[in-house]
Amino acid sequence: MTGTAARAETILSLDEVLDTPCLIVDEEIMRRNIAEMAAFASSVGVALRPHIKTHKTPQIARLQLAAGAVGATCAKIGEAEVMVEQGGVEDVLLAYPTVGEPKIRRLLALMERARVVVALDSREAAEALSRAMAAEDRVLDVYVEVNTGQDRAGARAGEEATGLALDLARLPGLRVVGVMTHEGQANAASPEQIEATALAAGRALVETAEAVRAGGADVSAVSVGSTPAATYTPTVPGVTEMRPGTYVFNDNTAFRYGRLGPNDCALRILATVVSRPAPDRAVIDAGSKTLAMDRSLAHPGHGYVVGHPQAEIARLSEEHGVVLLPEGEDRESFRVGDRVEIIPNHVCPTVNLQDQLFLVRDGRLADVWDVAARGKVR
Repeated sequence: MTGTAARAETILSLDEVLDTPCLIVDEEIMRRNIAEMAAFASSVGVALRPHIKTHKTPQIARLQLAAGAVGATCAKIGEAEVMVEQGGVEDVLLAYPTVGEPKIRRLLALMERARVVVALDSREAAEALSRAMAAEDRVLDVYVEVNTGQDRAGARAGEEATGLALDLARLPGLRVVGVMTHEGQANAASPEQIEATALAAGRALVETAEAVRAGGADVSAVSVGSTPAATYTPTVPGVTEMRPGTYVFNDNTAFRYGRLGPNDCALRILATVVSRPAPDRAVIDAGSKTLAMDRSLAHPGHGYVVGHPQAEIARLSEEHGVVLLPEGEDRESFRVGDRVEIIPNHVCPTVNLQDQLFLVRDGRLADVWDVAARGKVR
């Protein structure tokens, strides 16, 4: 059953139609998450350009666009190709360095179908793109990626990033139109420190943009991106764009900040108890091939079992999830054949492990959506 095979007029209960493990999405929660982030972006006067790495699904990209998103953010060209061809996206940011001739050829082809902006943090990558664009008499819009404290990619905020932006602005075929950061350091900050960390990242990016403008490059976009920091960084005066991704579903990691809980998480892993070998232990059919291996500071183990907050998915092998049960857990729960819902620690890689999302409306299967950009890592 794919596409729109399960229409509302023929919806069936999940137990009747779904085999496990699988990903179920509560339509009401997802739509609420999309609407709330769009409303927030509007309230602080910034453009919303969601990162599709979380859902990788064209139907969801269309919902985000309908709610007011100005375009989409992707990491890899493969994701962008899917979103442009199937998701109706006409304006896409590749928030990842585009390096290598095969990717440059695909980028040129993609530019025939949509506006594309590429994030860069090195002169080497920029020069290769400059040569390719100049040879085709094309101009590519560029964001300079700025490191505001995560220490992953990006030129360091301030003098280093400013110098790079001004250097790139002189290259033929490139037009530096913005600066961007992923303030991922805020994601790892404590609940007491996340606001200050996020605001500091935003201010560093804005100051860098101002220095670039003072140097003669007319950068208009000042783009930030982090769901945990999404209520903070975009409020910094001078920020013009936000790129959250996880918010569309949310996950267990967000619980530690106290703003979100299970009722805000649209995506769950539906799993079946396949063994109850001891009173304090059960086995589910969701192992490492279903649950991504990321740990969470919000809850111990490999996910949050809905309705059983004291249960811990303590160990994973490929197809087994070993759940440790607290003393006194009702023997009538976690019986062989019972189904449980698990909120993943990190929803983005979890989605990438599955081919389909099963859309649930009022507890029943309403539709099936292909995760069309799954595995598009090139």
